[in-house]
Amino acid sequence: MQILGILIPVSLGLGGLGLLAFIWALRGRQYEDPKGDARRILSSEWDDHPKP
Repeated sequence: MQILGILIPVSLGLGGLGLLAFIWALRGRQYEDPKGDARRILSSEWDDHPKP
């Protein structure tokens, strides 16, 4: 039962890090245009610089 004193704070810390990484990705506009990205992946055109 003493191990729970270590595991609970560690798991809460890792969950907090995951939440911070998700918020960082949202603020970095990582999820702004998912449909456009899907269309570019399936396109037969090859372009090193995708159209905005």
